[in-house]
Amino acid sequence: MAFQFNSGDFSALPGVYLMKDSSGRIIYVGKARELRKRLASYFRAFDKHTPKTRVLVSKIHSIDTLVTGTEKEALLLEASLIKKHRPRYNVVLRDDKQYVLFQLDKKSEFPRLRMTRKVVRDGSVYFGPYTSSYFARETWKVLGKVFPLRKCSESAFRNRVRPCLYHDIGQCLGPCVNLVPRNDYMQIVRQVELLLSGKAGDLIGSLRRQMEEASEALEFEQAAKFRDQIKAIQKTVEKQSVVLNERSDIDVIALAESSQGVGLGLLFIRKGRLLDKKHFFWPGLSLEDGEEVLNSFVSQFYSSTKFIPPKLFVPFEYDMQGAAELLSERSKSTVRIVTPHSGEEKRLLEIARKNAALGIKEKENDNILDILAGKLKLSGPPQRIECIDASHLGGEGMRVGMVVFEEAKPEKSQYRTYVFPELEHSSDDYAALFHWVIKRIDSGPPWADLILIDGGKGQLASVEKAFAENWKYEEPIPHLASIAKGPTRKAGELEDRIFRPGRKNHLPLKGGSPELLYLQRVRDEAHRFVIGRQRKSRKKKVLQSEVLSLPGIGPKTARLLWDEFGSVQKMKEASVEELSNVQGIGKKRAQQIFDAFKEV
Repeated sequence: MAFQFNSGDFSALPGVYLMKDSSGRIIYVGKARELRKRLASYFRAFDKHTPKTRVLVSKIHSIDTLVTGTEKEALLLEASLIKKHRPRYNVVLRDDKQYVLFQLDKKSEFPRLRMTRKVVRDGSVYFGPYTSSYFARETWKVLGKVFPLRKCSESAFRNRVRPCLYHDIGQCLGPCVNLVPRNDYMQIVRQVELLLSGKAGDLIGSLRRQMEEASEALEFEQAAKFRDQIKAIQKTVEKQSVVLNERSDIDVIALAESSQGVGLGLLFIRKGRLLDKKHFFWPGLSLEDGEEVLNSFVSQFYSSTKFIPPKLFVPFEYDMQGAAELLSERSKSTVRIVTPHSGEEKRLLEIARKNAALGIKEKENDNILDILAGKLKLSGPPQRIECIDASHLGGEGMRVGMVVFEEAKPEKSQYRTYVFPELEHSSDDYAALFHWVIKRIDSGPPWADLILIDGGKGQLASVEKAFAENWKYEEPIPHLASIAKGPTRKAGELEDRIFRPGRKNHLPLKGGSPELLYLQRVRDEAHRFVIGRQRKSRKKKVLQSEVLSLPGIGPKTARLLWDEFGSVQKMKEASVEELSNVQGIGKKRAQQIFDAFKEV
């Protein structure tokens, strides 16, 4: 029975409305400045609605409303409800992970530069974001070598009585034990700020002058340090093209359309440089849904723990006041949402639009997630897949490896190994998987859309039982599936079998089909990862038993030796000179180590 709309049933105040289908499930969440007027628009001029809206209205069985004090409050509540319920007809931002930022704690007497994913309004300065955690970490390593700021946490800094290894290798000035005057340290902090604020040219100019002065004073070692700093800085910023003469922090948002849906391109511009970019895609939508896409994206993407720039460029004007007020409140500073006017600004919008179109093309060429959703009977494409593999060696070293694939690509920074000392000398894979579920639930979101288990029906049942007994969240339990070897039990067999909860038999996936090949690839990555971690663990045991047992060798020295030589045999064959060349080991210590090995 179609929903009968009666305007007198609804308030004229601002608020949020929840549309439900015949089963009582929430299928759409929206916000309105005037609830009565907004809801009435759904039931007038039905033929003028977009295809998505026409389908939505035909499914409405009941509407609940929540009145708020202001439109801004309605926006905040809408974003929260969309994230919680993920309604079928809403524009849902599935990729809501926090990107990497660099944080410089300006309140500390000796600030440190660290990587973080959350913004805390504590007076720190933030730089970013970086969508690639690998690129961010590599940049952080380069900065650590060029600018020797402290790396340790506040508690370690306060309690340290001697310099750490970073000081020994020249990557920290040792402020923890007063080895550097604060003025000299803060000069380096200002250099870091110049670089990360997009003023690399000013910094390079200053370093080049210092290099020339040192060279003229015949201080060639110091001049070489300045030269190396300049090269490292140039390498860091060479990927960031200048796209805006104005040194501003701006995010640029644009839309693109195809027969498959709508793509959104996002550019992160920091101090006039294009720092990074990202694209998103929603199937089944058109540019007629553009206003809803922008509204939903802005309110969901820019959370209070993300860096929010003071200005956002959007492709067209719409009712942006509520969204601007919401972002201003979240960032604790004024945020403007505007359309570009100058030729330079419009060029940025075109770059973002091309990025959005590129995202659509990638989705059209790689629709494996949509195929998986259909073949595995999932509620939607599995944007995040976690694959687990339990492994041990004769009952020893029981562990579960977890790999993560996001948007069909491996996200190696999120790979994890779970160790279970309580299961040592046990070969019980089922118990390991059960315990893994408990640890995974305790670690919290983001949750997987699909958890793939390397194993058969028994392993699947163990994980299913563990989730049923321990799940404590309102969100639905992630979809589960397991992948087992086929009849011949050979690795990489085309006839590997996929099991799902509630089914006695395996799914009828054809050998060599794209969906089965993809699941095999994910499973093989999990197996490779956990086996690699086990090998590392066994190496560590050898290290502890053969090297740490030698007189005068502690864990730190043992690690330095292991990283340099890779095996105990090569350590024994090393000369005193070779040992002394290891960073952190002097000639005297090298002689002691050499003598200790000779006595073994």
